[in-house]
Amino acid sequence: MTEDNTSFLDAEYDDEETGEKTEETAAPDEIFLHMAGVLEGLLFVTGDEGITPEQASEALGTEPAYTEQLFDYLQKLYLAEERGIEIARFGNYYRFLSKAYVHEYAVKLFNLQKEAKLSNAALETLAIIAYKQPVTRVEIEEIRGVSADVMLRKLEARGLIKESGRSEAPGRPILYTVTDEFMDAFQLLSLDELPELPSFAGEEESGDLFEQ
Repeated sequence: MTEDNTSFLDAEYDDEETGEKTEETAAPDEIFLHMAGVLEGLLFVTGDEGITPEQASEALGTEPAYTEQLFDYLQKLYLAEERGIEIARFGNYYRFLSKAYVHEYAVKLFNLQKEAKLSNAALETLAIIAYKQPVTRVEIEEIRGVSADVMLRKLEARGLIKESGRSEAPGRPILYTVTDEFMDAFQLLSLDELPELPSFAGEEESGDLFEQ
């Protein structure tokens, strides 16, 4: 897909009275809005790993300059005060990030979640990380067959897993490992004390692994 690299943000128009060129903010067209929506969805599904402009261009089939315009549009859109998240760039990766004023409420939520018992899905995800670490989100999803992004966020919020660098695989995805808090929670001195590796065919079987 090849798009006109002229940004609607920098469009020029003829002044009706003087005939001179003036810069104004033009409304984005339907195609641009559609592609911006797709990119927004890609940012969501990539979660903490984020997405690079190169990856976005390849996925969308757009020229690099056009893709940068899409990112710029979304970043400005999320600057609105009523938005609780923003799009930040770390190195060459764009990702969603909660705004600073959300932090105090997030802490309250995480404390409430810590009091709740882990679901079978969470236990299965935790078991995969414990046995396979360091492991990427994609590797976890290949084993479980479902998206792991939300579950990883919850486990990380509870202090049971942590980010441990990036894989050398294409896109350099984040690697996850268990934490000392995980070891304490399940009374383990070493991961060698884990039971024999089970099959990860279903949630019920894996969920029993760390039942307390």
